[in-house]
Amino acid sequence: MNHTKGGLVIFTANSHASSRELGKRIAERLGVELGKVQVYQEANRETRVQIQESVRGKDVFIIQTVSKDVNTTIMEMLIMVYACRTSCARSITGVLPYFPYSKQCKMRKRGSIVSKLMASMMCKAGLTHLITMDLHQKEIQGFFNIPVDNLRASPFLLQYIQEEIPDYRNAVIVAKSPASAKRAQSFAERLRLGIAVIHGEAQDAESDQVDGRHSPPTVKTTGAIHPSMEIPLLIPKEKPPITVVGDVGGRIAIIVDDIIDDVDSFVAAAETLKERGAYKIFVMATHGLLSSEAPRFIEESAIDEVVVTNTIPHELQKLQCPKIKTVDISMILSEAIRRIHNGESMSYLFRNIGLDD
Repeated sequence: MNHTKGGLVIFTANSHASSRELGKRIAERLGVELGKVQVYQEANRETRVQIQESVRGKDVFIIQTVSKDVNTTIMEMLIMVYACRTSCARSITGVLPYFPYSKQCKMRKRGSIVSKLMASMMCKAGLTHLITMDLHQKEIQGFFNIPVDNLRASPFLLQYIQEEIPDYRNAVIVAKSPASAKRAQSFAERLRLGIAVIHGEAQDAESDQVDGRHSPPTVKTTGAIHPSMEIPLLIPKEKPPITVVGDVGGRIAIIVDDIIDDVDSFVAAAETLKERGAYKIFVMATHGLLSSEAPRFIEESAIDEVVVTNTIPHELQKLQCPKIKTVDISMILSEAIRRIHNGESMSYLFRNIGLDD
């Protein structure tokens, strides 16, 4: 049964077969067939896109999931958007459940804000709308000059907790660092549970300590400054010993975050929670990048289960680690596509959603 008006075309931009699964699920829910397109690599690694049906005057939705080769993924997306633009599509909406380079959304020393560059490239290629999910920082929406719908996966993860964890009432929501305390608080309030925060863990690459603005100068230099003006020296940061703020003894610990990639911090948090008396440990995250040796580390750790959504394909990781479970979010993506195509309000998808979700 077709649930949309005419003039809708859905493409999957990824050349990897495993990544086209999400596109197939969305198309089935909408009652349409996936558009015919060829995306492949030339011998010299150039990406070639050939659209094999007319898109003139139609609403085009391009679904792109991130594979291990992130840069190829981006080029596939950009070239397909540009191909649809030059083929006179009425509108081109990108569906990127995980926005690539979203971690590089702040200036670090002499680096660059790559998320801003990504937004500019997509808009320049011809994107007229973007659907994504749980941006690493919600301020990334401001990098675009087109509408951006940042959907949330929290309702699906909350549903998993309520249905798949029988004694979840004896659980406590854990933030593995003070930075993720707001997300943990949001989960805890919806489930009517307590909250715990791990403080004093080793700083990861995302921390502000990498930023030169928070590092005190080694010597007092006033050569280029007026003699009457002296910049005060900052006290160097010292990490306190690891502490858990909140009671986890005899409880189920549920660690929540938006991305799980390098699992070292999650494994360390799980060990700390075990030492404090937690008898079962779950990790809930929207995007399961799970790069490198992550599946093996999870399998050997104190973590009992890792729950992620299918914003990113991770079939191989699940074969390596049975602890990894998947929650399907194709329902909300297909409903967003249907509402945008039919000109309906999107507010229904954000009901009871707070800024911290």
